Amino acid sequence: MTKTAIVTDSASYLDAAEAKKWGITVVPITVIFGRQTFLDNVDITTEEFYTRMAASAELPTTAQITPEQMKETYDRLAEAGYEAVISIHLSSGITSFYDNLVNFLPAVDNIKVYPFDSKIASAGEANLATLAARLAMADKEPEEIIAQLTKFRETIDAYFVVDDLTHLVRTGRLSNASSFIGNLLRIKPILTFNDNAQIVAVDRERTMKRAWTSLKKRFSEADQKTNYPLRLTIVDADAKATQVKWGAELQAAYPDLTIDTSNIGPVVGVHVGAGTMALLWDYDWEQWPID
Repeated sequence: MTKTAIVTDSASYLDAAEAKKWGITVVPITVIFGRQTFLDNVDITTEEFYTRMAASAELPTTAQITPEQMKETYDRLAEAGYEAVISIHLSSGITSFYDNLVNFLPAVDNIKVYPFDSKIASAGEANLATLAARLAMADKEPEEIIAQLTKFRETIDAYFVVDDLTHLVRTGRLSNASSFIGNLLRIKPILTFNDNAQIVAVDRERTMKRAWTSLKKRFSEADQKTNYPLRLTIVDADAKATQVKWGAELQAAYPDLTIDTSNIGPVVGVHVGAGTMALLWDYDWEQWPID
């Protein structure tokens, strides 16, 4: 049996208590305001980030986790007696970090690292990490965990709506942005991740209310055609009141469904801005068959 650790990055916004419960190591990504740098949810909280971004004349940026940070993380796990690491990270379609990590890994010789591209962010990344931890606790070998994560990833679907599209356009994270130029302030685009793990707009609405109706319809269609237990997550970027409202409506409509909440913190918030809302669903990782 291989003693296997699970690592993810802070773009997963995995709840600290959950990370501790499942023994998951979270490596923070760096957020930059001018000349000041902050480690995501270490040096700056989500609430502090959005307050500062709203008041700042200069919009923040991000910096990738460095190879040194990853090496230090892997070294600590090796010293703790782990023999392997499943390292789950932010979608390769919106950052080059995953590819850079793969290129760096030949330099790591004290522990076997299995990199995994989540092809998603936020709750989707967190669910992958939590399932990986559950599999590791069940004494599954790293190769089997990777195989199971690959299957699980196919069940993840997410749609989100940003309150202000200019953030995604400014940071270059919207792959088909050219089709929206000139209408940035007059639409609420429905966004998702495509097969290349990139953010793309698939529809547009005039108001957040109509966008919400569109997201509910997409989940309803998925729920009707899916033959396995779904888990739904409502994700917000500094929009707690909207999250509570959506949650109450969904729980009333689906009383037997497991509904989680998550947030979009500093690193992803740089790119999508405050007010962003999302619905993400996948196979309920707690019911994913282990044997």
